[in-house]
Amino acid sequence: MPTVSVGRDRLFAALGRSYTQEEFERLCFDFGIELDDVTTEKAIIRKEKHLDDAEVGEDEEVIYKIEVPANRYDLLCLEGLVQALRIFVGLDEIPKYTVVDIPTKSMIKMHVKPETSSIRPFVVCAVLRGITFDEARYNSFIDLQDKLHQNICRRRTLVAIGTHDLDTIQGPFTYEALPPTEINFVPLKQVKSFRADELMEFYKSDMKLKKFLHIIENSPVYPVIYDKNRTVLSLPPIINGAHSAINLNTKNVFIECTATDLTKAKIVLNTMVTMFSIYCERKFEVVPVEVVYADGKTSVHPDLSLSKMEVSLAYITGSIGVELEANEVTSLLSKMQLHAKQADSSDGLCRIAVSVPPTRSDVLHACDVMEDVSIAYGFNKIPKTKPTSMTQGRQQPLNQFTDLIRLEVAMAGFTEVLTWILCSYNENFSMLNRKDDLKTAVIIANPRSSDFEAVRTSLMPGILKTVGHNKDHPRPIKIFEAGDVVVLDDAKDVGAVNRRHLAALYCSSKSGFEVIHCLVDRIMEVVGTPFIPVDADTGIGDDTGYHIRQSNEPEFFPGRQASIIFKGKHIGNFGVVHPEVLAKFDIPDPCSYLELNLESLQ
Repeated sequence: MPTVSVGRDRLFAALGRSYTQEEFERLCFDFGIELDDVTTEKAIIRKEKHLDDAEVGEDEEVIYKIEVPANRYDLLCLEGLVQALRIFVGLDEIPKYTVVDIPTKSMIKMHVKPETSSIRPFVVCAVLRGITFDEARYNSFIDLQDKLHQNICRRRTLVAIGTHDLDTIQGPFTYEALPPTEINFVPLKQVKSFRADELMEFYKSDMKLKKFLHIIENSPVYPVIYDKNRTVLSLPPIINGAHSAINLNTKNVFIECTATDLTKAKIVLNTMVTMFSIYCERKFEVVPVEVVYADGKTSVHPDLSLSKMEVSLAYITGSIGVELEANEVTSLLSKMQLHAKQADSSDGLCRIAVSVPPTRSDVLHACDVMEDVSIAYGFNKIPKTKPTSMTQGRQQPLNQFTDLIRLEVAMAGFTEVLTWILCSYNENFSMLNRKDDLKTAVIIANPRSSDFEAVRTSLMPGILKTVGHNKDHPRPIKIFEAGDVVVLDDAKDVGAVNRRHLAALYCSSKSGFEVIHCLVDRIMEVVGTPFIPVDADTGIGDDTGYHIRQSNEPEFFPGRQASIIFKGKHIGNFGVVHPEVLAKFDIPDPCSYLELNLESLQ
């Protein structure tokens, strides 16, 4: 959940009254948010530097850290929080946002070149005129951009926001995609002009910007926005140009959002302009910009119109479990910034007509309206009722069985570990001397990093990585894990199936094969399965118990490994790990390893 940091005194001043901490916590709870922490700026710095918090001074500004829902983008800044809370307590009416009605020919234009379709095809723009900044407002404006970049923009991969001082640039603007060697400009907070490819190398040492370079650095063309005089406004999604940088004296702000997702770009633009149009000379008024595409299609942004829906009163009251009249529901929705009235009905059913403002992009369905009614009514006021069907909750049999096995393995002297269910492709195959048959492993289509390219088909990569990262730990190392692996299965509707496995490893100066073999016997003993020797003549064992059979798995040392056969079915393997596998995981000592399918033992 996102956390918004706001100065307590500035927050209370904007709310029009002071609260005790307990009172404010109660207000937050009633509205569906939470006061997560109370601190100061200096205390935050001290905490980051691991200094003593006892030195906090009484004169330091108190900072409230407020946790808000992840889909409430309008609450990611002080302005949005204050507006929502003041409407909630009945101090303000729902604001009416308007787009200045000007002829299309007089609008600022943003021309989009066709080359942009190969990298970031969409752009939306707007202008805030006559805005008045002070230091706090300016910082909040920048902070909202950062929070949106981290949240809905998915670290700028889906949307990147650029803000510019309109008085320093001239329209019409052009959104282009050019080879990096053809782009030259002075980036924000710099005095030297860089070529775009040089700039990418320069920012590889920048702690903040280097994490965004991968978005475009391997592309043959980079997106860039120019004004009429070929002044670079920005190189999205990396950095804005220094020429058009906004400051405390900026009066007219030009906002552009380039994107790979047009819907999210519109939400981001609407959030920016609605939150800060309150500081414009004409409150809640935004100047539109026309975007002209190469194929002749045009669009005007922002769209601040109300979206409309009708919701059955019976659905709302039935879901909440409280009998409410239509006028009560409309009043409650008004507290949550939703325009509502009773709709005309010809079928005798009572419906509520809801108009959703551009600030509430999270309201998409009737259930969202019902949730807002619940919040405004008060969750604690909803009477408790007994469910119509009485059930008794209990643990899933597989989980219960797994817990019992975990306890037995732990009592055998092994320490439990928990590893990632995702691993790299190499860890799942080549590092274990295995080959991909293309029929077993679930491969991630668009992994965030090379460490998480596949879903593990075995617990072995995670167990070996754990040992490799703990080489300095005293020997012997005895660890185990009980967890799921995933394999492809066409018979399932999702194309894959989870399987519960148990893995254990012994690492010491000696192989410890006998230790792992003993653990196999102990597990079978507690499960109640006897060891049935294999017939010397036929090589077949009795199906009433278990036996072991020589195996030839590539991850184990030849001749020092075995398969576990349980009631005629192969359920796992154990043996001495192959030295080549140990070397790939940087493990210097011999290891013995066991892995079996727990579901087969139930």
